[in-house]
Amino acid sequence: MAENRIILIYKSSTGFTKRYAEMIADETGCDLIDHKAATAEMLSKYDTVIFGSRAHAGMIDGYKKIKKLFEESKARKFILFVTGATPNDAGDVIEAFWKQNLTDEELSEIPHFYMQGGLCYEKMSFGDKLMMKAAAHMMKKKKDKSPYDKELEQAVSISCSYDISSKKYIEPLLSFLNEA
Repeated sequence: MAENRIILIYKSSTGFTKRYAEMIADETGCDLIDHKAATAEMLSKYDTVIFGSRAHAGMIDGYKKIKKLFEESKARKFILFVTGATPNDAGDVIEAFWKQNLTDEELSEIPHFYMQGGLCYEKMSFGDKLMMKAAAHMMKKKKDKSPYDKELEQAVSISCSYDISSKKYIEPLLSFLNEA
């Protein structure tokens, strides 16, 4: 069987996604690059492209750009992982996030993994800090909160940095790669 050449592209703002990307690269031996260096030509040298990024304002930061590069490349397989402050055991919230960001076709065709990270106010942009403050204010006033709203309220009301990342959260992605 031919070797599956893998590249992992990451986009990290506060360090959690980069940390997970490095853990995955250490375990798999795949090549690792920052999203800014990615080109379709570069991706064409690989069979599998893994993209890791953060959940940001309910979206996958940088996903559309990297997905487009993948589609322009000759790579065959695309895998996605997202990091965020939501705990891994908040399954309904995470499932709603995936449905908000991926089409039904993408949900069935793109292996996708969520890895809890945390919040790092020290590395957050001023705009992100303002957004967190505004979200906290809005959530406090909202009545009839959905499970997602309750998780969001808890996340944005935290005013100090924390890290809930763990190597155990890369295991599902590693298992997938071993089975592929």
